[in-house]
Amino acid sequence: MILLPKHHITFDPIDPLGDGLGEDIAAERREAGAIRDLTDPIDPQDLAQSWGALLEEVKSDPEWFDFAAD
Repeated sequence: MILLPKHHITFDPIDPLGDGLGEDIAAERREAGAIRDLTDPIDPQDLAQSWGALLEEVKSDPEWFDFAAD
């Protein structure tokens, strides 16, 4: 009977924040307008204004298209 040595392959654990994502998240959390607590009340008018401004910014993108208009 021939006994062959057993080889085991092991891998280092993956660090999901190892590519700089951790620093990006930390920088976002330090911003003045960062959401810190999801239990804080949200002003509907402020939310609508923010999303409206974002939508207008996206529409000014040269690659923007409207599915309904196509």
